[in-house]
Amino acid sequence: MTTRYLLRRLAQLPPSALLILTATWLLLHLAPGDPLVALAGQYGDEAYYAAMRERFGLDQPLPQQLATYLGNVLRGDLGTSYVRGRPALSVVLERLPATLLLASTALLVSTTVGVALGVLAARRGGGRTDVSLRVTTLTLYAMPAFWVAQLAVLVLAYRLGWFPIHGMTDARRSLSGLAAAGDVLHHLLLPAAVLAAGELALNVRLVRTGLLEASRSDYIRTARAKGAPGHRVLYHALRNALLPVVTVLGNRIGMFFTGAVLVEVVFAWPGVGRLLLTSAQSRDLPVLLAIFLIVAGAVLVVNLLVDILYTWLDPRISYAAHD
Repeated sequence: MTTRYLLRRLAQLPPSALLILTATWLLLHLAPGDPLVALAGQYGDEAYYAAMRERFGLDQPLPQQLATYLGNVLRGDLGTSYVRGRPALSVVLERLPATLLLASTALLVSTTVGVALGVLAARRGGGRTDVSLRVTTLTLYAMPAFWVAQLAVLVLAYRLGWFPIHGMTDARRSLSGLAAAGDVLHHLLLPAAVLAAGELALNVRLVRTGLLEASRSDYIRTARAKGAPGHRVLYHALRNALLPVVTVLGNRIGMFFTGAVLVEVVFAWPGVGRLLLTSAQSRDLPVLLAIFLIVAGAVLVVNLLVDILYTWLDPRISYAAHD
């Protein structure tokens, strides 16, 4: 990957995010219903609605509203929450660490465990272990995340009592230091495992298929014929087998966030996912747009990192032709 190509991709990130934000703004503002009615219900009179529309700039024509909003975004102002009366960006950033903790843990589990089980399945190809892993991963991948979450809560949290049912901490206890960290970890394990389940199942199948295909390739046969150690052969085969995993990661990061929303709702996890749901119910448009902008930025950045990782895994891939 050339420096010129990388700089050009970096320069494309802001306009791409702005284009996504503009499309989302139009969809939300053209949707039926009045956000102020959703906020005040039937208790506000016409004078109240008029004052609120003037306060939030909703009395202006849509093109002028959009131009004003985009101009404010370029200055770092994502608007004021209709419900909370605070800057929308600060409302989202308060919830972002909890979501990042959940998503990063789930991503780490789904990648490391998925790759390890994929290697195990490939090395036991056709055996009982391979068949068991294929059946289990296919079942996990086919089940909706919401069902997996509900089942995990019912069995592991409610009936067996191994994990807390909801929340990020135990509000009944005042903890600090390592005890507080352990409490967060205890609350984190089950929702992170549920969020990781679908991606883990997919990674197992991708790695298994990639390793089996690589084992039949000429370069692996040559390496074995020359007496290369088994771990060295596995290393080279695994680099090629990981290419589909990296591709899927870039393509499914948006779906991963959708899964996080469902998991956060089921486990009452205080993250961006629950904020998205409550903001959608109250039609708090500035907060919704701030969330979509952050998610769009994350998707764009992850896809850029995927391109960089691709060239490391397979140096034959070059982006020089795009310069």
